[in-house]
Amino acid sequence: MRHHAHGATHPSPNLFNGNDLKAIKSLMPYLMAFKGRVFVALLCLIIAKVTNVGVPLALKSIIDALDPKHQILMLPITWIVAYGVLRFSTTLFNELRDGVFAKVTQSAIRQIALTVFKHLHALNLRFHLERQTGGMSRDIERGTRGIESLMRFTLFSIMPTLIEIVLVASILAWKYDVWFALITLITLIVYIAITVVITEWRTHFRRRMNELDSKANTRAIDSLINYETVKYFGNEAWEAKRYDENLEKWESASVKSQTSLTLLNASQSLIIGLGATLLMYRAAQGVYQGHLSIGDLVLINSLLLQLYIPLNFLGVIYREIKQSLADMDRMFRLLSVNAEVKDKAGAKALTLSEAPQVSFHEVAFHYDERRTILHQVSFTINPGKTLAVVGHSGAGKSTLSRLLFRFYDIQGGAITIDGQDIRDVTQQSLRSAIGIVPQDTVLFNDTIFYNIAYGRPEASHEEVIAAAKAAHIDGFIASLPEGYDTIVGERGLKLSGGEKQRVAIARTLLKRPHILIFDEATSALDSHSEKEIQQEITALAKSHTTLIIAHRLSTVVHADEIIVMDQGRIIERGRHEALLAEQGAYRRMWLLQQKEQTKQAEQ
Repeated sequence: MRHHAHGATHPSPNLFNGNDLKAIKSLMPYLMAFKGRVFVALLCLIIAKVTNVGVPLALKSIIDALDPKHQILMLPITWIVAYGVLRFSTTLFNELRDGVFAKVTQSAIRQIALTVFKHLHALNLRFHLERQTGGMSRDIERGTRGIESLMRFTLFSIMPTLIEIVLVASILAWKYDVWFALITLITLIVYIAITVVITEWRTHFRRRMNELDSKANTRAIDSLINYETVKYFGNEAWEAKRYDENLEKWESASVKSQTSLTLLNASQSLIIGLGATLLMYRAAQGVYQGHLSIGDLVLINSLLLQLYIPLNFLGVIYREIKQSLADMDRMFRLLSVNAEVKDKAGAKALTLSEAPQVSFHEVAFHYDERRTILHQVSFTINPGKTLAVVGHSGAGKSTLSRLLFRFYDIQGGAITIDGQDIRDVTQQSLRSAIGIVPQDTVLFNDTIFYNIAYGRPEASHEEVIAAAKAAHIDGFIASLPEGYDTIVGERGLKLSGGEKQRVAIARTLLKRPHILIFDEATSALDSHSEKEIQQEITALAKSHTTLIIAHRLSTVVHADEIIVMDQGRIIERGRHEALLAEQGAYRRMWLLQQKEQTKQAEQ
């Protein structure tokens, strides 16, 4: 099993650093939600350990009772029964502890995973454009798995071992001379110290190994997502080489991690061996001198075995706990990423008329301070009217739709809908009022029906079919062997660009938004399909406030107003005929596109 750690590559002098304690603290609310179960589980744990330590005591009594020197006339039935009951009780209470605590662990994993998932969706578009999906998915997977490991090892390994150490040391000090308890405690202290020091030293090998593992996974996921691009350029061998470069480094770090484990195990065995030898020597000497019985010798040996068996795994347990804390810390760091776009305290839902008015007032915006995207852009889309934005690539057209959805907050000016600043209303109400057909349509790896119904998940089957018909995709779906149950593939790759855009139009129609945005909505369609969809868009626009972002000017000639943008500024505006008459940038774009269409027709 591979784990991922985060942080510096140098050993920490402390058992647990600040991030470890922060991760533990983050878990407490989820544990406190099940106080009763936690209490019962801890009670079962203590009873299990008490009965476990009682087993050697019962065994001692049995052996002493059978000693010929005591001239026993019958079997020690009571102690034999007690021995059996104690052994059964140990197993029973361990299983009860696991059963009672299972709900706590799994509930914590579920709640934290859900919290992280919700938080990731709440983060702004900038975070998702910059994220590394493969590495991030590993962080979440390891983090949730780390929660289970932490609880299991801490509560079911470390705590029971500590309880047993206290019980064993108490019995040895109570029944025998103090040297038995001192030797045991000194052995344990040296054992734990060596384990912690070597494990901390080994940690940087483990961290390096897992950093490389995440990097390799990120490259693999990215390569598989862009499968077609790899095929287009015949770069399968190149991708395999890049992947193997990381795996080679991971292999080297992994070998160092594994070989350093040998030193840890050898050191642990040496310390345990020395401690056990000293204790058995004193016990054997006591039997020889007559003040200890054979039962005492067996008792001391049994207590040592019960104590040292879990201690053999202390290095593994400590490493796994540290690893789990590091994994959780990396996941919790995702939760610490602040959402740039947040609802204001007391933000109210957007209140709308049937076809609202949308206004941009002196809007200034940049993704990066060094490059301004929009310069004091102002325009108004009147209720039920259509405004088209045209211009060359990079003019800032698509940024307008992102700002209207409030994926980013603007640096100057205001955007209002029916006079309400979109920064003063809830994001949920804002986005539910807007429907978009984007240029690059991405679909879920599910059925066509699911992808259309995603526009309004509670819609009836009939409403989904009606939306497909309105988008002129029903005929295509009916021709498929599995119809609406056809799986579209990851990111919708099984469908053509035009088919994906038709699904996107159907999905938007089903949403029934007050405001419509078409961002190059017909760019992937053939001429015949484009005319059909364009007619549908024109019909829809009559009853909606509509923003059309287009490169092809023929798709916006019927707009109530056309805005021409260049380098983030509005350079022309008006209706189609008026803009042609101005003989400016719009006319030049129009004539150029007409020439291109004529050439294509001649070919």
